[in-house]
Amino acid sequence: MKLIQLPISELEQRIKEEIENNPALESMDDPDIDNNEQDNVINDFDEKDVIEDFNTNNQDNEIVENNYDDSVDEYLNEDDDIPDYKLYVNNSSDEDTSNFQYYSNNSLIDSLIEQLDYKNLNEKERIIGEYIIGNIDDNGYLQRSVDAIVNDLLYIRAIQTDQKEVEKVLNIIQQFDPPGIAARNLQECLLLQLRAIPQKTPEVLLAIEILENYYEEFTKKHYDQIIKKANINEEQLKSAISEILKLNPKPGNSQAQVGNQAISIIPDFIITINDGDLELTLNNYNIPYLRTSKKYERLYDSLSKQSNDDPKRKETLQFIKQKIDGAKWFINALEQRQNTLYMTMKAIMETQKDFFLTGDDTKLKPMILKDIADKIKMDISTVSRVANSKYVATPYGTFLLKHFFSDSLETQSGEEVSNKKIKAILKELIENEDKSNPLTDDELAKILEEKGYKIARRTIAKYREQLKIPVARLRKEL
Repeated sequence: MKLIQLPISELEQRIKEEIENNPALESMDDPDIDNNEQDNVINDFDEKDVIEDFNTNNQDNEIVENNYDDSVDEYLNEDDDIPDYKLYVNNSSDEDTSNFQYYSNNSLIDSLIEQLDYKNLNEKERIIGEYIIGNIDDNGYLQRSVDAIVNDLLYIRAIQTDQKEVEKVLNIIQQFDPPGIAARNLQECLLLQLRAIPQKTPEVLLAIEILENYYEEFTKKHYDQIIKKANINEEQLKSAISEILKLNPKPGNSQAQVGNQAISIIPDFIITINDGDLELTLNNYNIPYLRTSKKYERLYDSLSKQSNDDPKRKETLQFIKQKIDGAKWFINALEQRQNTLYMTMKAIMETQKDFFLTGDDTKLKPMILKDIADKIKMDISTVSRVANSKYVATPYGTFLLKHFFSDSLETQSGEEVSNKKIKAILKELIENEDKSNPLTDDELAKILEEKGYKIARRTIAKYREQLKIPVARLRKEL
């Protein structure tokens, strides 16, 4: 992968690999490197070390003429595998970027196996139990049907069983912690959690009845139908729904968060505010200063002055030159990467200055890749590579660079605004709506038109879906 595409977390590993593969490239942070070496001292260097490196590198491959004179620009900007839509429009996600934490889920399986050990099961039941647990996903749901498990055990483990026996073991596992584990769907998951509550209050019993008998009406928020069919009043329904809302629809995640360490995103850029002015720095987290090996350079100079009649010596000299050129080329490419990243992010920061000073999404201006490419006089594909998978830390949170790119919409007054501003207004309208009578897409379109933004209903629906906001009917609350 090209250097400019790598986020800071992967660049560190790429540099380590290059140092390991090229003995002529050194990190100045290496304690074994003497940074005060005198260039004219060569008696501490053993030529045999270089010959050994040469033999190792050349064992399976012939030395070929290197291409290190190729333009670094070509390396950084090669246009392979970039879809056209990435070059001209924003391919952004509207997901919340304030919390970047990801978890593995090995401890969930370990916990379930441990609980299985405490059950008085025969050998066959234990094998069935282990197979069921092995098919539970990170969210805590069983991903195989009982019929499929019966067939799997027969063909994979040569164990003959039936649905009744598998259901028996499954019911045991469904009593394990966390409550709701090993459910086959959301309805079963919620019911398992309610049935696990020791004190069955009237509200809990009604919640169980609603999920058992009126689940479809509940998911569609047809509350009037539930009140009529269950012969209850609105206050009773509110209390039952309150119990349901306390439940965890993804019980596996709770175990993961307890048992695993979060992995934090490392930002590639840092923007701070100093006396009202924005300051941009590159995050050179664990990135070492590099240089070419002084020992290799001195040996090359020494061997160049000697006779090259010996074919082996000539090949050694060529090997040393190749490694020194490669080290210089890599250092040059790395420096150009840093310069390109800084120029691109600086242009983004200047274009979206109002946002970086306030953190207000409504201050974002329309901006596409071409705008930044024109500003820094570079190819669109270069900007695309910089913006891809990189983050910037700001006083208001950490954001993907793609967050700052958006298409424009024209207001009734002729002003161009970012579609992110429209989404921010849309989100605010829905957050402040009357939840007993939520705003429909048509009503939202009319309100926006009154504010000077004439937007079609279908566009409102698209923006709402991108914001992960359900339709009005599903936003209704009692």
